[in-house]
Amino acid sequence: MSNLKDICIDCADAWTLANWWAPVLGYRVRPHSDEDLEKLRAMGIERREDDPSIVVEPVDEAGPSVWFLKVPEPKTVKNRVHLDVYGAVDALVAGGATVVERHERWTVMADPEGNEFCAFDPASRP
Repeated sequence: MSNLKDICIDCADAWTLANWWAPVLGYRVRPHSDEDLEKLRAMGIERREDDPSIVVEPVDEAGPSVWFLKVPEPKTVKNRVHLDVYGAVDALVAGGATVVERHERWTVMADPEGNEFCAFDPASRP
């Protein structure tokens, strides 16, 4: 058997997308350690904002981490896997998401890079 460890999302700008998703998920962007920054510099990367892989993680609770991984190719088709969140559609739109399709119980949305996710009314949370 296995257990869920991480969720990985390909993107064009890992830093920006991770910082967008962290508050949506109630997570935080994992801070870079001195060792992390040293490894980046060895790769020719001076700024943490240019790190091609940024992770967001739960705050004070268990749960999978979400990695944002910079890839060279753009998103071209619908995601095969997506995240579902409890969140107010208006607040998500104000934060940079777009509405793709409305349904009775959820709204299909897209993050700033076009990755689909579903938003459910926070009042429907069990």
